[in-house]
Amino acid sequence: MDKFYFPNPKTTDPKERRVQRILEIIPGVLTWATLVGMIVLSFLLPVWVATFIIVFDVYWILRTIYVAYYSVEGYNKLKEGKKINWWDRCQNISNPSRYAEMLEEKIARLKSSLKEKGLMKRKEVRILKNEMAREEKYLGEVRELEKIKGQILDWREIVHVVMLPTATEPADVIEPAIQAVADANFPNEQIIILLATEERENEERRLEKVNHLRSKFDGVFRDFIVTTHKVKDDEMKAKGSNATFAAHELAEYLNERNIDFKRVIFSNFDCDSVAHPEYFAALTYEYITDPKRLQRSYQPLPMYHNNLWDTNAFVRVIVTGSSFWHIFQSTRIEGMVTFSSHSEPFDTLYRVDFWPLNMISEDSIIYWKCFSYYNGDYKVKPIYLPISLDAVLAETYWKTIKNQYKQKRRWAYGIENFSVIMRAIVPNKKISFGKKFGIAFEMLEGHHSWATSSIILAALGWLPLILGGEEFNQSVLAHNLPFITRYLMMIAMTGLAVSMSLSFLLLPPRPARYSAWRNLHMLLQWVLVPVISPLLGSLPAIDSQTRLMLGKYFGEFWVTDKIRKK
Repeated sequence: MDKFYFPNPKTTDPKERRVQRILEIIPGVLTWATLVGMIVLSFLLPVWVATFIIVFDVYWILRTIYVAYYSVEGYNKLKEGKKINWWDRCQNISNPSRYAEMLEEKIARLKSSLKEKGLMKRKEVRILKNEMAREEKYLGEVRELEKIKGQILDWREIVHVVMLPTATEPADVIEPAIQAVADANFPNEQIIILLATEERENEERRLEKVNHLRSKFDGVFRDFIVTTHKVKDDEMKAKGSNATFAAHELAEYLNERNIDFKRVIFSNFDCDSVAHPEYFAALTYEYITDPKRLQRSYQPLPMYHNNLWDTNAFVRVIVTGSSFWHIFQSTRIEGMVTFSSHSEPFDTLYRVDFWPLNMISEDSIIYWKCFSYYNGDYKVKPIYLPISLDAVLAETYWKTIKNQYKQKRRWAYGIENFSVIMRAIVPNKKISFGKKFGIAFEMLEGHHSWATSSIILAALGWLPLILGGEEFNQSVLAHNLPFITRYLMMIAMTGLAVSMSLSFLLLPPRPARYSAWRNLHMLLQWVLVPVISPLLGSLPAIDSQTRLMLGKYFGEFWVTDKIRKK
């Protein structure tokens, strides 16, 4: 197999380096041009800026309505995904004809039960009708799968590898993640745990952690592999270099045992990831039924529920907003990329030579490597089940906010992907110009909006009144601008109302150590949105883009401190 080429972000070739630097500068220039331009033009052309602000507010309302609508749709899909018996589907789909007969029999029984609805409560009738509608819809899907039954794999041939990269995280953070895999309704003898440790961690602490976890789960899984990564001269101290080292070790392990890479599904989980009990059954089902399975990544929906009740209001608003964004993105498969904990075919990972060794953002760049390898014919398939992660939590209130800023800055540093992606796909003639342009526009617009929108909404809207001069302040537009923007923002608050409602629907059970008054905190936290959005939303994005623009790169992956309240 020919070695797959993917651009090196730290290239020393003069021509490639020049292109790399130009592409790195673009996002920061666009952001600073917007922010500085708004100030300068408010002084020179206040009427134009005031008009732009009104148009932008209208655009923001439409965008808010759009995101809110699809967030609700995504939430409904998530709710529906939890009701599906994925393990049943996984076991029976290898014979779709027989499974269709079983479903028809089940639907007939449900219809028979509904005939006796006079003896049931209204809620029971509604549940039966919903179940029948679900099974009838799925029956249609099974009939379609009959056409490709020869391409459906046997679930018993699938091996899952769950990698948990760890640098400094203690055993009590990692243990619940492994326990969730053990408790899943998929056979443990088909699951391998890959604990990817770092040599630079204190050796005594690392060995104590490894020995505890190994002894705790001895004999539970098919195997429990531990790797220890030592950072080389051409590598960064980053999650990606650790993951690549562990994956190469795994490749040797699988080759020694003659395990087909195409039968291995590799889940790259954050070490605090608590998977839904049905996740591996659902993942297996989606993999074995898709003829283009090697051209797919699989993404559960990240929810920061492990310690959501314990952290502070600033963090809760940030991570809840992040969860909503991923729920929304799950409804846009064309624009979806991998984030945090996700899964891929190991065969595809091997073909693209795993993760870059010298980049901070490892979770999304692997999607783009696969996208480039398959000439644009590669997608992320959402798995409508939650995966629970840790929200930022430190020893003090202020340190928690500070660490949240650093985490958001690291996420925003994902804009480093832009330059490498463009260098990878622009020369590729097998990817259409329209797709290339769409990718470039979506990445730049997304990160530009991340860095500027909340500041425009919160502060820059008043600049024409402050800097526009006496003549502008006497105009009709100046007198009406505050009222127009206020009313438009009040309309935009409908999006916030949707977020508040969904946040309570998604909220995990309140720990016994908190009284019902804690619910009031969960409601009042949304009052902080106008403050949180610029400080913990826009500023980290501006920080990351400015660093990249100036060539002041991050030297290593910042590992979020993870502590648990006892």
